[in-house]
Amino acid sequence: MADVSGTDLSDGKEAEIELKKRQKRPWEDLHKSGNIGLTPELPETLGLYDISAVRKEQRELPADPSLTRFISAELTRGYFLEHNEAKYTERRERVYTCMRIPKELEKLMTFGFFLCADAFLYVFTLLPLRVLLAVLRLLTLPCCGFRARTCPYCRRSSGSRLLQPAQVCDVLKGLIMVLCFSMMHYVDYSMMYHLIRGQSVIKLYIIYNMLEVADRLFSSFGQDILDALYWTATEPKERKRDSIGVIPHFLMAVFYVFLHAILIMVQASTLNVAFNSHNKSLLTIMMSNNFVEIKGSVFKKFEKNNLFQMSNSDIKERFTSYVLLLIVCLRNMEQFSWNPDHLWVLFPDVFMVVTSEVAVDIIKHAFITKFNDITAEVYSEYRASLAFDLVSSRQKNACTDYSDSVARRMGFIPLPLAVLLIRVVMSSVKVQGALSYTCVFLCYLGLVTLKVLNSIVLLGKSCVYVKRANMEDKLFETPSTAPPSTGKPPSRADPARCPTPSGETLMEQKPVTPFSPPPSSVTTQPTPRTDLFPPPPAEPSPAALASHPPTPPPELLAPLLSDEEEKEEEEEEEEPQEASDLKHRTPNKDLLEIDRFTICGNRID
Repeated sequence: MADVSGTDLSDGKEAEIELKKRQKRPWEDLHKSGNIGLTPELPETLGLYDISAVRKEQRELPADPSLTRFISAELTRGYFLEHNEAKYTERRERVYTCMRIPKELEKLMTFGFFLCADAFLYVFTLLPLRVLLAVLRLLTLPCCGFRARTCPYCRRSSGSRLLQPAQVCDVLKGLIMVLCFSMMHYVDYSMMYHLIRGQSVIKLYIIYNMLEVADRLFSSFGQDILDALYWTATEPKERKRDSIGVIPHFLMAVFYVFLHAILIMVQASTLNVAFNSHNKSLLTIMMSNNFVEIKGSVFKKFEKNNLFQMSNSDIKERFTSYVLLLIVCLRNMEQFSWNPDHLWVLFPDVFMVVTSEVAVDIIKHAFITKFNDITAEVYSEYRASLAFDLVSSRQKNACTDYSDSVARRMGFIPLPLAVLLIRVVMSSVKVQGALSYTCVFLCYLGLVTLKVLNSIVLLGKSCVYVKRANMEDKLFETPSTAPPSTGKPPSRADPARCPTPSGETLMEQKPVTPFSPPPSSVTTQPTPRTDLFPPPPAEPSPAALASHPPTPPPELLAPLLSDEEEKEEEEEEEEPQEASDLKHRTPNKDLLEIDRFTICGNRID
């Protein structure tokens, strides 16, 4: 009996221990039985889970989920967008930006188009007059004297130059135009047209793409050739024999303009063949080539400077395509004896080409700004930069002509296009009789009037854009003539130097407040630089000799010279270190500091 009672007591103690354990951790048995599972959503207090929450969740969850209950849960399931407000606000702003891109882009394109038109009209209107004035100055040199500083008759200073630098550049442009136009007479446009017309469609498509690439390469290298010619012809020379170097540069420039004009002629002939094809298949393929440009541009990383580069390239391409369409219409109207009814036949194709060009530019820029988080206000900055170029070219201390600044900024060189247009107009329109010459003169006066009005409106708009962008202070900054920090002395033939004219007063060098009116030097010509040529030596007067103190002996000057030489050696040692530090810095280029944007069209580094 004692053994039986001992075993009963031990069993009772074990049962009590088991009961206490179950009260402390009741979920272990449930987990082993498979009725419920442990989830991290259960409330936990001091390392213990609340069993009441477990039982409540077990009651709410059905044992056997049905399809009806799943469908009802999907239909009634909700979510709250305000929990991620910043994300959806950003998406909405991107949509608004894409909707604003067409308006802002077309403002920039319109302003850039009239800038290109102004530079293009300059070649036909004001350039001949400037060349005529330069020739008249050469003819009046016997009156003024070849090396005289002041003419005894007209009291005009010659500045020890036969011609001013701007006049030398104008004469060179005029000579290039005349020589290239005479050479273009030996190129038969009709033979080129029929030679291209005999090719297959796919071959013409490949030729047209190659011509577009070649046009960009020619525009990139051509402005460098012309700049080298202008600087070689106008740089100060110590000897007269140094002027012989202008001849090879001039021949190279003539050869470039002639080749580029032939290239544009082949491009216009290919477009003319596409217009005159029966099934319009070639024209459709050429238009689809514009949409291929979207694929090559949209999915690349763009910064503001890269987008500015591409925008300038698009402006140049649009203006060039309009001139090519004008050449095609002139050639077709000549073949149909200037029948006005044929113009309405060409109008749908012209409208289709222009519409596709505009649509491709809008789609391309909209998605580029979307993928790179660029706001639509950046096009206002681009427009202000182009306006700054126009206003700064009217300054008294301008370093370059306006047409050249447009060529550098957009890659648009008007000389080859102007040579081709004159060649096409002269072959399409027959001028015979006094009445015809009168009409030509009236057309010239109309072009001059259009150029002047366009320049006035552009200058006014540019002043508004510059003032709106708070860039007026940069207009009146004195150009820096300090040498670059490379440890080398500045060379005399450095084309990047733009010195201030010697006649400029101190008042013009001070910065002007943003709301002050521009000085009268905006439209005046620069004064001739007389500092490059030493004045004739004058004999010192006895009074001046008496006023100068006697020079000290060389024994006293020796210690002073040694101290100065030591300081110069220390400065020369510090300059290479500063130059090496500058090489490792990443330059933060502003839109106005970058000169050549359209290196090869839409090239992105």
